[in-house]
Amino acid sequence: MPNVVDDPHAPAGALAGLKVLELGQFLAAPFATSMLAAHGAEVIKVEAPGSGDPIRRWRRMHGDTSVWWYAISRNKKCITCNLRTPEGQDLVRRLVESGIDVVVENFRPGTLERWNLGYEDLRRVKADVVLVRISGYGQTGPYASRPGFANVAEAFGGLRHLTAEPGRPPVRSGLSLGDTIAGLHAAFAALAAIYERDRSGQGQEVDVALYESVFNLTESLLPEYDLFGHVRMPTGAALEGVVPSNSYPTADGKWVAIGANADGLYVRLMELVGRPDLATDPALATNDGRVARADEIDAAIAAWTRARPRDDVLAALVDAGIPAGPINDIADIVADPHVRARGIVDRVTLPDGTPLSIVAPLPRFGRTPGRTEHPGPALGEHNREVYGSLGLSDEDLAELAERGVV
Repeated sequence: MPNVVDDPHAPAGALAGLKVLELGQFLAAPFATSMLAAHGAEVIKVEAPGSGDPIRRWRRMHGDTSVWWYAISRNKKCITCNLRTPEGQDLVRRLVESGIDVVVENFRPGTLERWNLGYEDLRRVKADVVLVRISGYGQTGPYASRPGFANVAEAFGGLRHLTAEPGRPPVRSGLSLGDTIAGLHAAFAALAAIYERDRSGQGQEVDVALYESVFNLTESLLPEYDLFGHVRMPTGAALEGVVPSNSYPTADGKWVAIGANADGLYVRLMELVGRPDLATDPALATNDGRVARADEIDAAIAAWTRARPRDDVLAALVDAGIPAGPINDIADIVADPHVRARGIVDRVTLPDGTPLSIVAPLPRFGRTPGRTEHPGPALGEHNREVYGSLGLSDEDLAELAERGVV
């Protein structure tokens, strides 16, 4: 497992020099900025004095801090600021004016405007600033004011409808995909807007909706419905219209995923599972024919996998050149030799000396790789550094803290 934390000679990340201000909490905006920070951007995260981002206290805790916090706030500088106060709002505007390139926020639409921190307010102090706004339903439209969380966005955007066994209730993935998908869209949008700004000299406001980010991943759902009136329905672990592509049980109670929908792969798979009759059936030579008999084909594959332990199933499939893989839990992933060889786990040291594994910066850059410099900081850890750059003294900060501004 690599640890680039202590490598002072590593080249600067691809986004070195980009200055980002995060006005958000929970997951969508923090995930977007975590991607930027992992690749060298200077990210200043603003938190409410006293409480901070709720993720500090979500899920499994190490002492009084969530281990999730240490991962999602990697490399960020954390300051406190009460955005509901005029003085706090003034501090944010001063920060933006001092050289912030991108502001990322995920409050409900209208919130920043009430705090005098909307796009028009920010561009008055820095004309070329980029404001990336993340919300459940977007900044406009009849639903704009509704609160939006990941599970709601997944449902509204069409994903949750498909994540179910036929005839059974929809399920969620066990992760907040609506937030992280939106965060990826926001990170992309920030960089695209900066690229354009460097040509035009102008900033802009970017509107990222959680449900639209989910909807953007729905492949052919829209054109199929528009042209044919087809509404794709849940198919469990299988993929409608693609056969065989499913999950299959093994003798040791585990599962494997197999994708052999290319015509040649299908023939090899049927020969491997002992069904040459299905391999040579002219009606099954192409995917269209196989779709009509998907249940029969899947039953033949499952009969073969169910009689063998997972490792034997996978070894045979790999030897035959058929795309397949284990359905891993986190313990499987960490122990896998390929994962170890690729080095996608970083080790950081928590303030009390405890080592902690977090996902290494992804994707990989050949010349300017991302790096983990430190895990998520303490609440207000960088107040002195960041506010000091604005000319505030320790006495100034002490007075602001006493009045609940920072």
